[in-house]
Amino acid sequence: MSERDILVENDELAVNYGAGPSQEFKGDEREPLLREMEESKIGISHQTLVSNVAEAAKFPQYFAALVATLGGFISGNCLGWTSPTNGPLIKDKEYGFPINDDEFSWISSIMAVGALVSGPMVGWLVDKVGRKNTMLILVFPAVIGWAFMVWAESVSMFCIGRFVSGLAGGGYTIVVPLYTNEYSETKIRGTLGTYFQLMLNGGILFTYVFGSIVNVFWLTVLCAIVPIVYGAAMLFLPESPIYYLKTKRVEEARQSLQWFRGRGYDVEPELAIMQKNIEIMESEKVTILEGFSTTAAKKALVIGIGVMVFQQLSGINSVIFYTTSIFTSAGASLNPSIQTIIVGIVAVVVTYISTLIIDRMGRRPLLLISDFFMAICTFFLGLYFFLQTNTSFDVTTISWLPILSVCVYLVMFSIGFGPIPWMFVSEVFPRKIAGYACSLCCMVNWLGVFLVTKFFSDINAAIGTYASFWLFTIISGIGTAFVYFLVPETKGKTVEEVQVLLSGGK
Repeated sequence: MSERDILVENDELAVNYGAGPSQEFKGDEREPLLREMEESKIGISHQTLVSNVAEAAKFPQYFAALVATLGGFISGNCLGWTSPTNGPLIKDKEYGFPINDDEFSWISSIMAVGALVSGPMVGWLVDKVGRKNTMLILVFPAVIGWAFMVWAESVSMFCIGRFVSGLAGGGYTIVVPLYTNEYSETKIRGTLGTYFQLMLNGGILFTYVFGSIVNVFWLTVLCAIVPIVYGAAMLFLPESPIYYLKTKRVEEARQSLQWFRGRGYDVEPELAIMQKNIEIMESEKVTILEGFSTTAAKKALVIGIGVMVFQQLSGINSVIFYTTSIFTSAGASLNPSIQTIIVGIVAVVVTYISTLIIDRMGRRPLLLISDFFMAICTFFLGLYFFLQTNTSFDVTTISWLPILSVCVYLVMFSIGFGPIPWMFVSEVFPRKIAGYACSLCCMVNWLGVFLVTKFFSDINAAIGTYASFWLFTIISGIGTAFVYFLVPETKGKTVEEVQVLLSGGK
């Protein structure tokens, strides 16, 4: 997480060296860059900078992204597992020992505590042993966690398993986006960056589908196999070239970048840019207090934490974790497991669609649309349960309302408050504090996951299902106002331009 913004994009490079945004460095336009690199004693000839005729190969980058983001699939398995297992574990006592609602809420939420704890540990590992090795190391807690749940003989074993698997699930949310960001070519970095969220939703859908086919034991076994396959596949990928450069292994960095770009591509110009950017990053190191002393940094922190808080307090994980229970309680005519699968398919499809429109519509409009319609959906969910429990109205005539509301809710979440906060936090912070700030925002996010999943059932019991959803409606309404009044548009802006904007300039 600490190095996510370490690559210099073409646009950023253009600003740093006197050109305008979105310009390619060709011919004479590379002369300023050449002079600067010569002054910095980075040995690149003019011919090297302008000689790249062949385009970089795309297949190795897409292949690496598909393999690496299976870590997101593992995280999705952790998040989605509780939805199809709620009934079998509590009502059917499938494992042979009683589990009540409060105990299951701990089984559900303790995974988020593990994910929260993993943040500082993974941040340390990625710099000490590398990005690839960190992803491989996380395979062990993933498998161990699922193993505890496969052979669980008590609620405590389930909780231990969920906590340990949460260490891996949370760790992958940090290291996988970092890895893909560091090797991706500028032209496709945005597309590859969305694969993680896509895989995460795919992992959730996996648990929904197989949770409706097999029992809890075999579902858990299947989830345990995924990280083993992932670990074997990761062995075929190289380490990030950025990590090699940070550890002064230039030749290994060259070989790594060559693998990602293809044999016919001259990697020397890009390698030199990476080296230069690392030098800049190291020269700008400051203490945490110094980094957050500016007005722009303070506003960015409020905005970054704010979008993460509203992402979780909008109720998304209550919907994901308890989808089957929601449909069962609603008494809809369609089998609740089938409804849950439909919801998962919708989430995957819309997340893919969102990758096509995020850079066209901008961040702010999508956040506004997302939170506004999420508020409407939770309002109608609350209305349905209010009519069911507090009136004599025959809700079977509107049994379609819960699945429609949940599907629209997930559509709106997937185009806005699902993927954008993760991208957004890397866009609003200045580079010198982005590592600290993004890690803090990530931990706040997982804290929100824990609070919502742990206390959703308690809130349900205290104020009723309808009031719980109306509470999410109020929070989403506040989130909409937060975005409208405080969140700037960052599309097409460099980090420096965003800092000027947050400082009150134009």
